[in-house]
Amino acid sequence: MHKATPRGVRHLQVIEFCTLQLMLGESEMKRVLIISYFYPLSRRGGSARPEPLAKYLPEFGWQPIFITPPLRKKPNFAVRVIETCDHMPKRREEIGIHIEKRFNLPSHKSYNHIRPFLSFVYKFYHSIASYPDSEKGWKPFATEVGDELLQKENVDAMLSCTNPKISSIIARDLKARYKIPWVADFCDLWSQNHNYSYGRLRHFYDQRLELKTLLAADALVTVSEPWAEKLRTLHRRKTVYAITHGFDPEEVNSPPAKLTDKFTITYTGAIYRGKQDPSRLFAALRDLISNGAVNPEDIEVRFYGLGLDWLVSEIEEYGLSAIAKYYGSVPREIAFEKQRESQLLLLLNWDDYQEKGWHSLKIYAYLGARRPIIAVGGSGDDVIKELLDETKAGVYCRTVEDLKNILSKAYLEYKHKGEVNYEGQVEQIDNYSHREMARKFADILDSACQEK
Repeated sequence: MHKATPRGVRHLQVIEFCTLQLMLGESEMKRVLIISYFYPLSRRGGSARPEPLAKYLPEFGWQPIFITPPLRKKPNFAVRVIETCDHMPKRREEIGIHIEKRFNLPSHKSYNHIRPFLSFVYKFYHSIASYPDSEKGWKPFATEVGDELLQKENVDAMLSCTNPKISSIIARDLKARYKIPWVADFCDLWSQNHNYSYGRLRHFYDQRLELKTLLAADALVTVSEPWAEKLRTLHRRKTVYAITHGFDPEEVNSPPAKLTDKFTITYTGAIYRGKQDPSRLFAALRDLISNGAVNPEDIEVRFYGLGLDWLVSEIEEYGLSAIAKYYGSVPREIAFEKQRESQLLLLLNWDDYQEKGWHSLKIYAYLGARRPIIAVGGSGDDVIKELLDETKAGVYCRTVEDLKNILSKAYLEYKHKGEVNYEGQVEQIDNYSHREMARKFADILDSACQEK
């Protein structure tokens, strides 16, 4: 690690590469520059693609080179990363203090009557200051490093991973100067985002910038076919691909872990109130217990995740405190263990019908756990149901009655055999591995280079 420029750009060159590269010889490996603000994936958001692409792209003839802000942790495998400085935006609290000082407002509760106005001022200020996104301060650092790399070395293609949007803008500027193929990947859509939080004026400028930026892209990629169709509607002359997320084949539950003695239903991860609703499960279990279909001494419902304390009171409302527990946040490895030993895995689908193309990352971890999945909520006409139908890895339950029927059958099987059988189709499930995801990206990069 050394300082490369007066601006403080830092380079982390991991010299050793994967075994496959050494076998092929560096000259036989194509090289792709991947521009990713969040590497690896951060709690703040970002794309889930970069880490698995770093790990598996070399198997398909592509050596990745990453440009990213300072790493939060070192990669678990050999990969070349160029770290840059990062200009962090003002936090919300700092902006609030700035507004208070600007308008000479006292920092106490005496001005509660104007808080709605201040909230409006903040949102308006943030919509301007964060355009096109709050990580825009990274652009000069990443662009400088990209220029330096592309001037000195041969790079065959670029891949930008969004969010944030600034990754695509950086790639566009580098494409204009160096004319190398560029593939833009969107784990979240830009102006067509179902969670778009700004007003019409900001949306107009966002869409205009998106059209202008992606005009230079050779191909667009997103995580589901419904979202790909949205992109095709807006970017009519672009080739758009749908590549789902996936699970790491090295983390598959094989050989199978020993299952719990109880009839366990496990949920791991966050729950977004207003978007995901666990009450259907609670209502179904309450009814099954009250009518004697399920013995409460046999069953345990486990929740693992950050910030789910509100679940405790909801569990109490349904009278399920004896069987349903919230255990707080646990390390990733422990969450995997809990998934693998569970009789059933709970997936809370989003109840926003506009999110038909939304793929939960959790479902891929569940596929790797190879335990039966029960998906609850949503419209029943979405990518989650399609995936479960294709892989036979679980079932979708739209209503409480559907859920009661499925739980009754699973419980009877558990009582008869001591476990709930897993019927997932391995060949179909393997289509959703990180290795398969990397293969599809490699094919797109190969195609973009051939067209050039």
